[in-house]
Amino acid sequence: MYKKDLQLQQSWARLMGLVEKMIGKRPKDMNSMLFLIGVQELGQGQRNFSKEEKQDLMHIAICKVLSYSGFYELEGTDEDGWPHWKPKRQLPHFDLLEQEKLLKMHVLEYFEKEYGIATTT
Repeated sequence: MYKKDLQLQQSWARLMGLVEKMIGKRPKDMNSMLFLIGVQELGQGQRNFSKEEKQDLMHIAICKVLSYSGFYELEGTDEDGWPHWKPKRQLPHFDLLEQEKLLKMHVLEYFEKEYGIATTT
């Protein structure tokens, strides 16, 4: 397990560096990455978002990245262009560390599938 964890951390560090080059600022943490993905998925460009909208953007991102493993499916968008997702299957019960690993793996997959950014060596 240790080798896989190390590979995940190395890939994550590479992704953070690539995102910093793309947007000019290094994301602080997972929440920052999820926010960026949510903004991308919303597709309305960069603007000021309310606190509630920021939470919604992070939810959009989580649903998007977890859709790669079949946990969520896109239902459609509302009249304001916000995507809505429906759960397809139950998420496993993980501790916080396992949850973060799962999200990191899926965020890496997102950047590879959506932007062709490979972070493995």
